[in-house]
Amino acid sequence: MTFLTKSRQRKALLSLFLCLGLAVSLSISYWYLLTQGTAHIAATSTKQLNELVLFWRHALDRYETIPKVLSNNPLLADALKDNKNKAKIDKLNHYLQEIQQATHASDIYLIDAQGITLAASNWQLSDKFINQDYSFRPYFIDALKGEQGRYYAVGTASDKRGYYFSYPVSSANEVLGVIVVKMDIDALENQSLGIANASGFEFMISDPDDVVFLASINSWRYAALTPLTQNKRHKLNASKRYATRSITELSIKPAYVEDFYSFGSSEQVSNAMAMQTQPQVFTINLVTSPKRYLKISETMPAAKWRVHILAPMSPLYNTLPTALLLAGTLYLLFVLAIIYSFERRRYYSQMSNAKEQLEQRVKLRTAELEHSNHKLKHTQEELIQAAKLTVIGSLSASINHELNQPLAALRSYAQNTQAFMQRNMIDKANENIHIMIQLTDRLADIIGQFKSFTRKSQGQDNAVEIATTITQALVIVKPEIEKCHITLRTHLPSGRCQIWGDGLRLQQVLVNLMTNAIAAMEHTQVKTLAIKVRCDNKIIITIQDSGPGVMESQLDKIFEPYFTTSERQGLGLGLSISERIIGSMQGSITVENASQGGAIFSIILPAHLIEKA
Repeated sequence: MTFLTKSRQRKALLSLFLCLGLAVSLSISYWYLLTQGTAHIAATSTKQLNELVLFWRHALDRYETIPKVLSNNPLLADALKDNKNKAKIDKLNHYLQEIQQATHASDIYLIDAQGITLAASNWQLSDKFINQDYSFRPYFIDALKGEQGRYYAVGTASDKRGYYFSYPVSSANEVLGVIVVKMDIDALENQSLGIANASGFEFMISDPDDVVFLASINSWRYAALTPLTQNKRHKLNASKRYATRSITELSIKPAYVEDFYSFGSSEQVSNAMAMQTQPQVFTINLVTSPKRYLKISETMPAAKWRVHILAPMSPLYNTLPTALLLAGTLYLLFVLAIIYSFERRRYYSQMSNAKEQLEQRVKLRTAELEHSNHKLKHTQEELIQAAKLTVIGSLSASINHELNQPLAALRSYAQNTQAFMQRNMIDKANENIHIMIQLTDRLADIIGQFKSFTRKSQGQDNAVEIATTITQALVIVKPEIEKCHITLRTHLPSGRCQIWGDGLRLQQVLVNLMTNAIAAMEHTQVKTLAIKVRCDNKIIITIQDSGPGVMESQLDKIFEPYFTTSERQGLGLGLSISERIIGSMQGSITVENASQGGAIFSIILPAHLIEKA
């Protein structure tokens, strides 16, 4: 009875120890995973924030100097001095329209000293800015003081969002008016949205009043991050910054700290930026349900914007249960490994048997892989052979023509010889027979060359003479060259120029590239095929045609298996096979477009023997 009690106590203590260890293990794992995951998200968000801020700075910098440059044009000062002169105003309207179209700005307009628009690039539209009063706009007030103005707002006339750059137009140290360039931010917001979607984060940009005016989520746009007090609503309405837009409050927890002071002195800006770049987790109520984000911000002092990156925390939270389950499983496995470590000796013989069985399976699997490799090699050989026959098939019409010519001549000479024999003109008959022998020799050479090309390679490497191989390949394609009236230009080495490889397969590659070049020139008027060989430390064979060349988008894909174009038939295996053949010879094959038109295919092979003539 005492033994059973002690046994139960030991089991109870062991179970308690295991549960406490499991709890500690899960707690440490949870803390570590959450800390490391948050740190990783923060690091990624910082990089994304820097990229987004840089994007917007570059976008704003494109238009910042345009008003200052335009202010130096005497057309503006003349129009402001003589604002009743319709001809000058019309000329200025057309000038501003041309500048707007050239710079892709949203609008460009000139305001007189009273704040009334005198000329605008949209003078021909129904919602033109001419005669509109913009004296209340901060960018006008700043420029009238002789300073450059920058301001974000929704247009009161166009009802479109934009960022405004302004600069004073002066004459004799007197400010006559203000030139304004409006930048459309809708397209830039869409580009930022594309960046955010691709990187898996959300963003918002707020003004000094903490009102969001650019965002990746529609419900965030025109929402205040801080409470809308009566004074703030009055200020927003008075500035007309958002025209008729309704400003709401964004439901965010914990409460967002108002940091308008960050647009003050340079020291305040630096402190605010340092504070805002510290990551913080917020819960924001969306249309469907609340969602938690890790927010990190950066101030753009010149634009008086604050850019916020909000990385969803849900991916991290979703991985925590699985990670904790894995941590608990590993803990239990570790404990079980300790408990049953002594039991493994009992199964030593079983493990030994299992090892022997595993070795047998490995041997069997190795034999199966060797068999599969043998079948794959055989299939590759068949594929290469099929590619040869495909080339011959594409040249069949020209080959038929090349064979029919000497056959027709043979028939004619045979008939003449028969007539000469009947007339007892032995000498004439002998001459005809001699010519017929030459014709049969020519037929034998042609058929022999095609027979040599179509036979299967033995896979044996030896010294291959480049000039001879090219000449043999030209015999194959020469009928097609003559049929298509193509001018052939060759520059072959006069001395010995050899590589080490399979000559028959190199000949197949050359025939394939030549037939591709011939096909590429099908619809061109000037048809020239140039083949050159340069012998140095490496041997470079170039095949250049005068066709339309290869599209830039296809240059990187042209050697991929099954890649072809809609203009040509076939499976798209010829160039892929050619690349593999050249690669097996320790070489490479490249393609580029010639400056004068046409494609250039280059075969680069290591030299085996080079002797100059």
